[in-house]
Amino acid sequence: MYGKQLRLNRIFPDRARGLFSVPLDHSVSMGPIDGLESTAEVARELQEGGADLLIVTKGAVREVAPVLRPPTLLGVHMSASTSLGPNPDHKHRVGTAAEAVGLGADLLSVQVNFGVETEGEMLADLGEAVDEARELGLPLLCMAYVKSADGGSADELRHACRAAADLGADVVKTSYPGDPGELRHLVRSTPVPVLIGGGIRAGTDDEFLQLVEGCITAGARGICIGRNLFQRSPLLPLARRLARMLHGEAGTPP
Repeated sequence: MYGKQLRLNRIFPDRARGLFSVPLDHSVSMGPIDGLESTAEVARELQEGGADLLIVTKGAVREVAPVLRPPTLLGVHMSASTSLGPNPDHKHRVGTAAEAVGLGADLLSVQVNFGVETEGEMLADLGEAVDEARELGLPLLCMAYVKSADGGSADELRHACRAAADLGADVVKTSYPGDPGELRHLVRSTPVPVLIGGGIRAGTDDEFLQLVEGCITAGARGICIGRNLFQRSPLLPLARRLARMLHGEAGTPP
């Protein structure tokens, strides 16, 4: 138990400090999309911009490890599917908590897509991953999505987040539920830290930053945003502005 708490303290060192985390796992599900042609290059730029945690696939650790520098934390994502397959919403577990620890992970990440036919199989995978991570003192992040035309109603997102937490996730990432009031409700009903994802790129840089600021004000403990960040150009100035917002002036690189 001490190991997990120590790691969680490093991930969330201060209640007033929002976590700046970036998932870079998209190349398995979507291929080498724009902005993610080189995971190592993006990792360098995000670190310079002030990111706290980078989440990558287990194979991509070989690219990121040589450029990762303290105090940046490493998450390893162990769920996968591809857009080439017949059921891309079914995320298969592709690694263990022990593998993640061996790769140097500070956090294990798995994904559950709620509302699809194979939801139960993904919940079973989550339960097994939770048990493994607990034995190793490794925090577990569940990326909890609702697969529906609108990305899930506020009620459905609250249900998904609470289910993930009640099955043992230490941190939950989910979609923005539509407005700050609904996000406050979601945060209050989820007994672990909630991170907000970004999804596809939307709005101007200023609109994006305003959305992030509203999420933090409504109680989210941080962000876990990929495409909506690394597909913007230039990335570095925006990352620095984002770090300033989440961390305060002291947390922003010069």
